[in-house]
Formats: sequence, structure tokens, C-alpha cells
Amino acid sequence: MTKPSSPAPDHLCVPCRLTAIGAIVLSLSVGLAYVGGWLTPARLTAPRIVNAFEANAGPHPGYRRNHAKGICVAGYFDSNGGAAPLSRAEVFAPGRTPVIGRFAIPGGNPSAPDVSVPVRSMALLFRLRDGEQWRTGMNSTPLFVVHTPQQFYQQLVAAQPDPATGKPDPARLKAFYAANPETRPFQDWVKAHPPSSSLANAAYYSINAFRFVDSSGKSQAVRWAMVPETPYAPLTDAEKNGKNFLQADLARRLQAGSLRWHLIVTVAAPGDITNDATVQWPDNRRHIDAGTLVIERATSQEDGACRDVNFDPTVLPDGIRPSDDPLLAARSAAYSVSYNRRTREEALHPDVHQQPPKGDRS
Repeated sequence: MTKPSSPAPDHLCVPCRLTAIGAIVLSLSVGLAYVGGWLTPARLTAPRIVNAFEANAGPHPGYRRNHAKGICVAGYFDSNGGAAPLSRAEVFAPGRTPVIGRFAIPGGNPSAPDVSVPVRSMALLFRLRDGEQWRTGMNSTPLFVVHTPQQFYQQLVAAQPDPATGKPDPARLKAFYAANPETRPFQDWVKAHPPSSSLANAAYYSINAFRFVDSSGKSQAVRWAMVPETPYAPLTDAEKNGKNFLQADLARRLQAGSLRWHLIVTVAAPGDITNDATVQWPDNRRHIDAGTLVIERATSQEDGACRDVNFDPTVLPDGIRPSDDPLLAARSAAYSVSYNRRTREEALHPDVHQQPPKGDRS
């Protein structure tokens, strides 16, 4: 009978152990390098997207790389239970949920004139009683200009300022839009809907599709919108010449009382596209009024509760899930990079918000 071989002495396994450790370290390093884009410089990464925002808007330490100009708000969501059959999320059970949020305009320049873009944005964080959160970032357009992260990056590159003029080259932008006809519905919508005269009288849309999950585990594709009780009105001639009228108007309205929006959930029908934010669903889809958002007060973004919030749209409670829209993962990754950069800048330079943004000499 052959004797079992004796275990090798410990000292004979040292090279084996070192080899194994080295292999693990190497694999981790390669993985990190790949994620960072160092081994594949042509691959689109979140840092490349954020770098493009910085190239377009210039350096503004301590500020968000997009939606840099904004104001914090707070209030609550009063659910009427209308969406509870579709989603088991606690936020849709009847009752109130505290909310902190932020109004903003797109772009990386915190001192940009309010009329520089036709879009307004609303971001919200719902604090559920069970400790979960629902974060959502919405725009005042029901659809998005592009449907893939690659297209979004290409648009940012096309919009980079020309060193000779300091402004985007119209020919480059025209070429981008011509090469991407999916952008036409967004352009047409913006042309047909003049910007609102206030943050308070604009509707805000989820743009991306999501999935509601009910108590039995059944999921349903949805989009949602915050529809204001304040009647819509377009920009006035005086506002077209203003620089910071949106925040001043919001503060003035809140002094007179709370502002309200209705959370309207749109339910997809079979076959409705969920992975393309440039495509709207037909108007005849089912709409559910899920409750009322009440905004009670506003504070500066420099010291308000929204300052340290990353409004990542994939931070969702049980009962809400992301759809297959590729923009959602890209938004989440880019928001994270932006958050890490600006909070690091704030930590290194605590007085960064006490100085006027570059380019603001008012």
C-alpha cells in the first residue's frame, strides 16, 4: 500500500504563497485600471464624461459638474395611496414623507445667466420611515436629447468652446445633430414649449423609465412627472434680460406660501419602449395621481440641506427598480465622480463657497 504523501514543509510553500498573492494583486490592479479606463483609453468612462463637463464650463471647485447653479428646498410628499397598488414602496402608502430637494439649471457654470438654457431641473430625496430613500432627478422636458451615454459624451465634445470665440462652434453642433437624428424630437419639443417664467410653474419629468414592483412581485414600467398647481407662464421680456430671476422669484413665492406639484405616474402599455429616453409614450396611457409634493422653504445651496446630497436616480426603495435604460447607469456613475470631486475640493478648501464662482463679478 502506498503511503499518503506528507504535507510539504511550510518553507517550501512560501514561493507558492507569494505567487498567489502576486496574482491576486495583479488581477486587482488590472481590474482597477480597466474600470479607470487606463488600459482602454478609447472606452467611455464616467471620469471622461465629467472631464468633458469641466472642459465646457471651466473649473468651478466645490460645485457640481452639471446643474451647478441651484437652490435647496425642503417640504414633504403627501401620498394619497393612488400608486400603492402598483408599488409596495412605503412612500406610496397614504401619509406624509419628508423631502429635501434642489432646483437648478443644466450646465457646469454656477454663475451662468438663467436664460442661458431653456431647461429647469428638480431633484428630490424622499426620506422614508423605514430608513430607505428615494432619489430622483427630473428635467422640465418629457424626453431627453440622446438615448445612449456615448451620444451624450459626443454631444458634450461637440459643445466644447472654440478657443477663438469662447463659445461652441455652431458647425460642430450642427454636424452632431445631423449625425444623430434621434435628437430631433427633443429639439422640436423645446422649440414648441417656451421656457417657464418660474421654477414654480414648470412640470418636471423623470425622463427615464423605471419599474414599480407591487406586493406580489409583479413589475410594471412607469415614468412620472411633477405637475405644478401654479399655472404655466412663459418668460417675460424683463426676465429674458435677467440673470438670477429664477431663485429670486422662488424665494418671493415661498414667502407668500407653500408651492405644490402633483406626482403623476404614467403606466406603460405592452410594447412601450423603456430603454430610450428620446421616445415619448403616447398621451393615452394610464395616468395616476399619486399625491402632492409640497415645497415649504428654500435655502442657499452653499449651506442648505441639499448641498451634500448626490441625487443619484438609481438610489431607490424597495418597490421601485431601474429600467433597462442605459442612461441610468451612466448618470449614476457620473454623479458619483462629480460628488467625489466637489466634496474633496470642499474638504481641502473649506471656504471654497465663500468666494464668488469664477466668472461671477456681480
